[in-house]
Amino acid sequence: MIFDILVILAMLTGLLFFVATTVGLIRFPDFYSRVHAAGKGDTLSTTLFLGGAILFLLRDFSGDTLLTAGKLLLIVFYIFIASPTATHAIIDAGYEFRVPYWTRPTKDNSTERDEENLDNGFYPEDLKG
Repeated sequence: MIFDILVILAMLTGLLFFVATTVGLIRFPDFYSRVHAAGKGDTLSTTLFLGGAILFLLRDFSGDTLLTAGKLLLIVFYIFIASPTATHAIIDAGYEFRVPYWTRPTKDNSTERDEENLDNGFYPEDLKG
């Protein structure tokens, strides 16, 4: 009974983080914040889903389920290492290719040029070649 509650809680929390990741991908304004949302949310939600699957398997404790749970635990470990590393590599590639940052324009200093840059993004001065 307690395992069932923990499995349901882990799965629902993982689903909540998947939904939050999807909302972040849709709503965030630029490349960097979208990749950040995808990297963090995907890692945590996948880990919660697989953790729920491990708990579900361990309800019937036997050698086969222990082996399967161990394999799932190795997958969780791999995701914890690989997903943040891949996210960092993607963000680094975007930085090297000078993908523009998003900045919020101020109403006091807004000019026609600022409104043009709002659509195209903003390059920090140190990135201009």
